[in-house]
Amino acid sequence: MKLLDVLRKEAVLVNLEARDKKGVLEELTVPAAKISGIEHSKLVRMLMERERLGTTGIGGGIGIPHGKLKELGTVILCAGLSRKGVDFDAMDGRPVHIFFLLFTPEGSTELHLMLLSRISKLLKNDIFRQRLADAQDADTVLEIIEEYDEEP
Repeated sequence: MKLLDVLRKEAVLVNLEARDKKGVLEELTVPAAKISGIEHSKLVRMLMERERLGTTGIGGGIGIPHGKLKELGTVILCAGLSRKGVDFDAMDGRPVHIFFLLFTPEGSTELHLMLLSRISKLLKNDIFRQRLADAQDADTVLEIIEEYDEEP
């Protein structure tokens, strides 16, 4: 499964305004709530509980908040860019600029891990990461992902 199989244009936010973790999660979950029909506050609460277990700010300016929901019928992937950077309690202590938010149905552990791995692999590519950070609109973000996200 490629990322563009689950990432919809309306779920790409290129100008996140929030300056803290909760604010970013609130922004990123707006399209997720619309797509899933699940209450926005429930999505934020679930992600904040997950963050208490350990940060999803993996370093290098990247955050991959994620979770599983039993009432979810499909995978939801959102992407966000913060121009100023966000204090996301990243492992390296640096601000986070690139976010991928992933929700999967509760029983889909293998799919969940595969998508997290795919996102992480893409973001290890310095050129991909820089091009993504510089993208000015959702169409450009999708084009960049399509260019780099090849089948394994």
